[in-house]
Amino acid sequence: MIFSDMLIMCASVKYGSRGPALIPRMKTKHRIYYITLFSVVLLGLIATGMFQFWPHSIESSAEWSLDRRSVHDAPLVRIPMSSPIPERGDLSCRMHTCFDVYRCGYNPKNKIKVFIYPLQRFVDEVGVPISSTGLSREYNDLLSAISDSDFYTDDVTRACLFIPSIDVLNQNSLRIRETAQALAMLPRWDKGMNHLLFNMLPGGPPDYNTALDVPRDRALLAGGGFSTWTYRQGYDVSIPVYSPLSAEVDLPERQPGPRRYFILSSQTAIHREYRVELERLKEENGEALLLLDKCSNLSQDLASVRKRCYKGQVYDYPQILQESSFCVVLRGARLGQATLSDVLQAGCVPVIMADSYILPFSEVLDWKRASVVIPEEKLPEMYTILKSIPHRQVEEMQRQARWFWEAYFSSMKAIGMTTLQIINDRIYPYAARTYEEWNNPSVVKWSSVNSPLFLPLIPPRSPGFTAVVLTYDRIESLFRVITEISKVPSLAKLLVVWNNQNKSPPEESLWPKVTVPLKVVRTKENKLSNRFFPFDEIETEAVLAIDDDIIMLTSDELQFGYEVWREFPDRLVGYPGRLHLWDHEMGKWKYESEWTNEVSMVLTGAAFYHKYFNYLYTYKMPGDIKNWVDAHMNCEDIAMNFLVANITGKAPIKVTPRKKFKCPECTAIDGLSLDQTHMVERSECINKFASVFGTMPLKVVEHRADPVLYKDDFPEKLKSFPNIGSL
Repeated sequence: MIFSDMLIMCASVKYGSRGPALIPRMKTKHRIYYITLFSVVLLGLIATGMFQFWPHSIESSAEWSLDRRSVHDAPLVRIPMSSPIPERGDLSCRMHTCFDVYRCGYNPKNKIKVFIYPLQRFVDEVGVPISSTGLSREYNDLLSAISDSDFYTDDVTRACLFIPSIDVLNQNSLRIRETAQALAMLPRWDKGMNHLLFNMLPGGPPDYNTALDVPRDRALLAGGGFSTWTYRQGYDVSIPVYSPLSAEVDLPERQPGPRRYFILSSQTAIHREYRVELERLKEENGEALLLLDKCSNLSQDLASVRKRCYKGQVYDYPQILQESSFCVVLRGARLGQATLSDVLQAGCVPVIMADSYILPFSEVLDWKRASVVIPEEKLPEMYTILKSIPHRQVEEMQRQARWFWEAYFSSMKAIGMTTLQIINDRIYPYAARTYEEWNNPSVVKWSSVNSPLFLPLIPPRSPGFTAVVLTYDRIESLFRVITEISKVPSLAKLLVVWNNQNKSPPEESLWPKVTVPLKVVRTKENKLSNRFFPFDEIETEAVLAIDDDIIMLTSDELQFGYEVWREFPDRLVGYPGRLHLWDHEMGKWKYESEWTNEVSMVLTGAAFYHKYFNYLYTYKMPGDIKNWVDAHMNCEDIAMNFLVANITGKAPIKVTPRKKFKCPECTAIDGLSLDQTHMVERSECINKFASVFGTMPLKVVEHRADPVLYKDDFPEKLKSFPNIGSL
């Protein structure tokens, strides 16, 4: 446009009326010629630019897709009878012995690259296919999902993992010898190195081996029926047996809670001995147990697969599974059963009785949170065992079971992506998913919670802090604590966590009159971890956790602690200091509460911290620490110290010199910390938590924070915090 505008301007210059023009007048035909020439050049430049920057692909895509090529159009490959057969399979294979990790190399995204072999039709010398079914719909879905993922590459030289387009999901449809020969003919086979095979139905009659019988050299196997005898831990991947009903039947999620039946058995081909025992349990427990079987009065067509019967009454399957709290999953001819997937989809807690079975994705999934595993010999005791599980735990397991299905079982894509992610985590362990990412549903709205690691250096003073007081039934002491805390200038809200389910809080008229909002939250169970729950009522960044017997802290001490926290919002800032020591004689950690020159913990009986850590404690605490704390009614403060130190790599800050925090009026019956076994358990806690974290995150320091003029011989009225308690 710039060139054409200039040209028009030059061509349209007129002569002045007072003398000859400096530039000869261009003839009209020449002017038209040059205008046309420059216009053509300009259009060419514009077209070139559009072609250069318009989104397009110059190279033809070679992505794997059955949509682009029919199975019948795939090239035919004949397998000579003399073709080599791979070795049976090396049971000693591990990632460091049978997998070339150097082929994966380093990449910024920490993602392995997966190559899928082009589709081919393998036949023997006389033209008989190696499989009676060809490529199944399930395997097609699996390969298509991989080809659409970030793992896929069509450049074989960049590939870290190779997946054959030979379908071995169902061993029943395979010719074992010819399938093995076809695998060995793959151009990059190299004795199966860095190759991955997917199989869900291994073995065949009469023995039904628990791993694929096709000889496969060193190839990794994602198998659906592994036992402890055939599973190569850390090498193979145990996957679920996909249930076609997942795609055909839409079961809306049901809220956790009591169901019509307590136990339900829906499998139709279980061993006679198991059915006899289930019938005996049915006689003993009546309507609490529903025992279903095939419908003998229905025609055996596809519709009958979705029906189950009991004494002539017909039930829709898998819908009936949603009517029970627990659903039995017994071993059949194979260890892996598609029933497990149906049960999880229904939000029914699976009761798995299949000795030596390697549960799907057990390398990363914590099945204790979603199922009950009972030895087969304990089948007669099943009802008693399940009755001993608390209702709250059953509800959590129902919720977790449904989430496991949605995340890892619901489709061939979910199964394939989970398998590749597990292998990816082995190769790039420093970028691997955490236990929490694998096992915790994404229910927390993290967007509304800011991490203190990324806050401004000093949070604003104006919002103040929320005091969270954990109490049980010490009313007099509680009211004194509330009265003292209410005098702190920066207090924004008081939140009382009432942990007594057998007694109601006092009437509203009896509570101390305070100038800030006071809210009482009643908990469903008496758990120490309730004090760290991320209650919606906590609107400030700062939280003061305080026990109902800490009546000795003055308002100056509390205000000073808050001011220190504002300068160090990523730390635990508190008053009672404690230390962990290594006991060389016992060879383990020891909890120390005596006076020392060092401190590595501040107890959350009186401590400031950022509310972000409530979310981490409740939803991201490693291992079973949170449950352990609640079961032992001890060490929630030590757990919080471990958590914060592990996240930040920093020590806590003890403020003010006060050392004694005993409640003068409290008796040994009132307080947990006065129990004789308390100190022993505290040491056990430190060793337990260090084992779960895999390290000792606590940091030791030799300083505390005191007001600047605390010990100066200066008029008290000129000090910002004159009322600082002594030792």
